[in-house]
Amino acid sequence: MLNFLIKTVANAAALAAAVWLLDDITLTGSSTGGKALTLLLVALIFGVVNIVVKPVVRLLSLPLFVLTLGLFTLVVNALMLMLTSWLAGLVDLPFHVAGFWTAVLGGLIVSVVSWAVNLALPDRS
Repeated sequence: MLNFLIKTVANAAALAAAVWLLDDITLTGSSTGGKALTLLLVALIFGVVNIVVKPVVRLLSLPLFVLTLGLFTLVVNALMLMLTSWLAGLVDLPFHVAGFWTAVLGGLIVSVVSWAVNLALPDRS
């Protein structure tokens, strides 16, 4: 359970970096606390999407991973970020990713920042 919470906070930090760096990934809110709560909720959605949907997509697109030597991962990460944005919209969270190429850059930023944060934090399995 603690490991899940640590990964959720790492995802929230990575999503915050993407929101900060890219103008087309938006997070609106009236207060800093509201934005932080929204980021944590979006990180939970992102975590669930990565646990449930991403393995299925990776399995179905395995030939593309092999053909592109793993670069198709960028497309899969972008699709997961766009799905997260869509699901956040369904539950009225003010988080939006505008466009596929923004999602590709956002997915790259989220991956790098999440990797760095998880590297810095202890792994508790």
